[in-house]
Amino acid sequence: MERFGRRGVGLVAAATLVLLAGAAGWAYRAYLHALEPPRPGSSEAVVVRIPQGASTAEIAELLHRRGLIRHPLAFRLLARAQGRDGRLKAGVYRLSPGMAARAVLDKLARGEVLTARFTIPEGWTVEQIVDHLVTRGLVERAAFRAALDRAAATWPYLPRDREVRAALQEPLEGYLFPDTYRVPVDERGRVADPDQVVRMMLDRFREVFGPEEQAEAQRQGLTVHQVVTLASIVEREARVAEERPLIAAVYRNRLERGMSLDADPTVLYALGRTSGPLTARDLQVASPYNTYRHPGLPPGPIGSPGRASLEAVLHPADVDYLYFVLSPDGSGRHRFARTLAEHERNVQAYRQSLEERGG
Repeated sequence: MERFGRRGVGLVAAATLVLLAGAAGWAYRAYLHALEPPRPGSSEAVVVRIPQGASTAEIAELLHRRGLIRHPLAFRLLARAQGRDGRLKAGVYRLSPGMAARAVLDKLARGEVLTARFTIPEGWTVEQIVDHLVTRGLVERAAFRAALDRAAATWPYLPRDREVRAALQEPLEGYLFPDTYRVPVDERGRVADPDQVVRMMLDRFREVFGPEEQAEAQRQGLTVHQVVTLASIVEREARVAEERPLIAAVYRNRLERGMSLDADPTVLYALGRTSGPLTARDLQVASPYNTYRHPGLPPGPIGSPGRASLEAVLHPADVDYLYFVLSPDGSGRHRFARTLAEHERNVQAYRQSLEERGG
């Protein structure tokens, strides 16, 4: 009887273990099922905002309400198992009920927020950049302008002279570096933080024109602002990449000789334009940016120069040219000259080609 009793207890214990193992297996299968996509095969896009400071539990509830995960507890357990509990990043995300919980968790842990991509071409002015971002619906004009003003207040490369600084048409002109950017956006596809966009573009300038370039400028007796100003003119003038160092050399030679730059792009900037012919009256415009009337550099840049134009100013060609004009062959190249007489012949050839083409 005693043996039978012990055997009975053993059977009960074994049966209990089997039941527990079965329950554990069932629970594990239920857990795995809870991590599957709520709607397998769905390609529907759901945009959801994860608030700043939200806990994993709050995020799980939000995702569940939006139909993006099957069960909040399973999502929380997965986050804990992967060491990601409390490490999910705020922002706006594009998710789908066709995604498994693991994929959703990966996106939130990596911070793959909704973004927009935009490109700023070399030579664009601040006004062109603002217009582009506003037209794209990425920013509101007033908010982005306010962000530019805040950044300009502490930008270290602007001239210290108050009169020169006051003459700047756009304080950050030339420093919003031309490049392709990807920025976080909200549910409407609009930039949530305009200051972040401005910082991104200014940081890119600092990256390209870094300590080495700044030291080289200082060695040559140039400030960062002077280099960027001259580079912006080179950017506007050069139509063929390999001519940038030649054009930079012309302007640096004229500056060294105390000659006026006579740069058409600066006059266009003073007139609020970026292209088109200039008349004799245009060349008389009363503006410190008119380099026909005012010797030396204008108060500041007239657009955003790219890396190649900045390098051309720091490393101009070793030539003694003082003049250039577009070549009459329509190639976009220029004819360079050492003397005024030679330059006038080149100008005459260019004008004659325009007349022959009906220009």
